[in-house]
Order: sequence, then C-alpha cells, then structure tokens
Amino acid sequence: MSATWGRDFRVSIFGESHGSHIGIVIDGLPCGFKIDFEKVLKEMSRRAPGKSSISTSRKEDDIPEVISGVFNGYTTGAALAAIIKNKDYRSKDYSQLKDIMRPGHADYTSKIKYRGYNDYRGSGTFSGRITAALVFAGAIAKQILEEKDIYIASHIFSVKDIEDEKFSDATLTREKFRELNNAEISLLNSEKEDEIRRLVLETKKEGDSLGGIVECAAIGVRAGVGDPFFDSVESKISSIAFSVPAVKGIEFGSGFEITKMKGSNANDNFYFDEDGSIKTITNHNGGINGGISNGMPIVFRAAIKPTPSISMKQKTINIESRENTELELKGRHDPIIVPRVTVVLESVMAIALLDLID
Repeated sequence: MSATWGRDFRVSIFGESHGSHIGIVIDGLPCGFKIDFEKVLKEMSRRAPGKSSISTSRKEDDIPEVISGVFNGYTTGAALAAIIKNKDYRSKDYSQLKDIMRPGHADYTSKIKYRGYNDYRGSGTFSGRITAALVFAGAIAKQILEEKDIYIASHIFSVKDIEDEKFSDATLTREKFRELNNAEISLLNSEKEDEIRRLVLETKKEGDSLGGIVECAAIGVRAGVGDPFFDSVESKISSIAFSVPAVKGIEFGSGFEITKMKGSNANDNFYFDEDGSIKTITNHNGGINGGISNGMPIVFRAAIKPTPSISMKQKTINIESRENTELELKGRHDPIIVPRVTVVLESVMAIALLDLID
C-alpha cells in the first residue's frame, strides 16, 4: 500500500480508525521554522468529529503529539513525526461488517485486495479519520506558505441542490479567508446556513446522508510554479485530493462549464494593473496555464460523495456465506462530511503547493 506522497515535501501517513493512534511523518521541512502550535490545534479542531449536530457524535480531541523533528520550538530539518491518539471508538459497532459488505464503501475491495487481513473496524485505513494526519501536515504547510504571502481558504459551494456563491474578486481576500476559516459552516452567503442545517438534520432523521461540493482557493501564488504534464499544478493537487476518501471529482477554474464557452470567452485576457502587475480579466482557467501558475488565484472545486455508512436498509452480500442479504448499519456516522472536508482540502492545496514551490 502506498502511504507516502510528495517529492520535496513528503508526507507518510499511518494508522487505522480504531487503532490506538494515527500519525504522520513529514520530510522536507526547512530547519529553523517556528511552528505556531495554537494555529495547528485550531486547524485540527475544524476537522475534528463531535463538534456539531450535523456531524458524527464520535468525539476526538485530535491533539497531535510531536515525537521528533522539533527542538526548542523550531524544526530541526530532520523528519517531523507526530501521532494522534484515538479515544472514542466502539469497535463492536462494526462486528457485523467482517463478512457483510457496506454498499458504496471499501469493505469489498479492501477484502479482495488484502485477502481479508485488513482492519475493517471503523473502515480501518480507509476511514476519513486518517485525514486528521493530513490536516496536521497542511496546518504546518499553510504557515510556511503564509510567510511567502500565500493564503488558502475554502467554502461549501453546494449541499445537494442548495448552492452558495462562487469565489470572486471581492471574496478572494485575506479578510474573507480569515472569516471562512473561523466559521463552523463556511459559506460566502451565510444566509444559506439555516437551509443547509435543516436539510442535513432531516436527512439524518431518515437515516440517510448527503454530499456536496467544496470550493478551495489559494491567493498570492506567483507566476511560474509547476511543470507541464506530470508535475503540473493540476496534477499535483488532484493526486493528493483524490487520496481524501470521499472525493469523486475535481475541476479547476470554470471546470466543465468551460466546455460551453467559445474560445473568445474561455480565454483569460491579460492586462497590466495600476501597479504594473500582470493580471487576467477573467479566471476561467483557475490560475493555471499549461500546468503552470499564472499569478491569478488558484481555484478548484471537489465533489464530495454522500457518506456511504447509513442506517437505512440496503441490499448487499455476505461474502463468507456467499449469500445475498440486507444491511441495517448501526453505529455513529456523519450524515454529511462536506463541512469537515473544507479544512482537509485546504491542507491538500497547501501540501501540494509547498511541494511545488522552490
């Protein structure tokens, strides 16, 4: 199993949802960087479960313990390793899943791939729980990028058919980014929050789940970052974004909508602004041309599928007895993970950009 990502800024994750710990090893950090651990804990809290009525009731502190790579408050230049203790797990809730495969989940594919030796409790290494380690790495990457005047934020673009606004010149600012990062439900149009909450709670009562779209942006990235083809900005971001278990699609800039435009509309015309900086009038290409950043905000949207663990009765199989059966799942599950995924995708963006930037 591949558990390592990156070329210059490398992350290796380990652990299972119901194991004693999950963790991460980060290689490629500069020496002498002072990590603000209060900011790290704030980022971890944004992803942590049990914070809201629209998330799972599982409660985890998600306080990372750094066991190497930091001395006297500064990075040493050696690999930084951190572990995060799992506390509030109930493995008995998953006893029925040893042989009964959850539709939409990795139970069947992992059992085939690892010949039944995989840890199925709480989805094991396939659980979104493991993304806590990515958020830890992303929180550090964000701080390094901020020293280069690069800032990252995200918001919920949609839940089912309820849509927020898209990022615009007016909202691609450090002030708006701070506001989004402090919100429990990050929306550009906060009037949509009550509508989203109602829909999620109604769906939760039905024993069902919801998906949505998260829009993520980075401002301050200079022109010239990235390489064509395999190390393009899109390739790097996409490759780590798809490691997040619920991500099923990604688009940059106007994405699939650009197919409905003519070239004269899709092309982002250049101009010099009043400071002599090179800008584009529009940003349909999401700040990227030929796989290389052009100095405009880098913007992508990721499709997040509905949580597959639901309590409604579903048709499935007992793989041991080779019989068709039905499953009514027990346990604690998110009716939607979109609000908690926002910080994960910001971490994805930060890790990818730091790996690309000299």
